[in-house]
Amino acid sequence: MDLKGWVRTSLIDYPGHIATVLFTGGCNFRCPMCHNTDLVLRPGALPTLPETDVWAFLERRVGKVTGVVITGGEPTLQPELLDFLRRVRDLGYATKLDTNGYRPEGLATLLEAGMLDYVALDVKAPPEKYAQLSGLPNVDVTRIERSLALLRENGLPHEWRTTVVPKWLTVDDIETLARWVAASGAAAGATLYLQQFRGLNTLDPALAHVSPYPLTLLHTMADRARRWLPQVEVRGG
Repeated sequence: MDLKGWVRTSLIDYPGHIATVLFTGGCNFRCPMCHNTDLVLRPGALPTLPETDVWAFLERRVGKVTGVVITGGEPTLQPELLDFLRRVRDLGYATKLDTNGYRPEGLATLLEAGMLDYVALDVKAPPEKYAQLSGLPNVDVTRIERSLALLRENGLPHEWRTTVVPKWLTVDDIETLARWVAASGAAAGATLYLQQFRGLNTLDPALAHVSPYPLTLLHTMADRARRWLPQVEVRGG
């Protein structure tokens, strides 16, 4: 696995778990608001973590750390991901995947193999704005819809996440996004999290000077989204 970053202990990245968080290099999106710029644009310039260190940590922390989060970048680009997760689960850890959902075939493989316990799926924007927010001019939103449907059909615990970029995403946009998710793959028990924007080391440098929306506006957005999805929360602030 091409591992480029590591938070050894986290209380916030995996609901209900003390987790260790591993960052993979490389991504198939170029989201302008992304703040993992080096992971996306220059993964080869970052040192690769020795897997032996990761396995030694996981073997030593069994029973103290209970979950492993694989994030990125986009982890489903990693050809070794299935085998890596199998070994993690053999040690007794719960597994969480953070993904942009643009490789539904990779997600399907992991789900069919039973290698995941929780998924956080980023939903960047309503369909008509997906190209802008994903940084992919010819984006195919049906690939996102397939990932949404896979999670619904599998029944695996999961969440959806949207970073609310000021001016680019409006109250109406968030309602449209929620309606789209509801039509494509709303699952009982899943929550849509509206995440506060942070202008820190953004891939698009111009966004570094953009102030986040006030939290009151994010809560207004959440109220509108609840017309279509029963569980919508605001995260960050």
